[in-house]
Amino acid sequence: HRRRRGRLGGRPPAFDKEVYRDRNVVERCFARLKQFRAIATRFDKLADRYRAGVALASLILWLREPVRDHLSDTA
Repeated sequence: HRRRRGRLGGRPPAFDKEVYRDRNVVERCFARLKQFRAIATRFDKLADRYRAGVALASLILWLREPVRDHLSDTA
């Protein structure tokens, strides 16, 4: 039915796993950043301050990540 309707048929029947995987990473990143109230509600009105807040929140999330042992991953 979608192929017959062309562009009006809604979501395309083709599915690219790699593109979806990349998009999923970005969507999860945004969801984690929205946990910070100042980022979600945009308290800062100036773009430079907001960007600094996003950078700070990203750094905090990165530092909270558990450390993975790369030696056990290769074995």
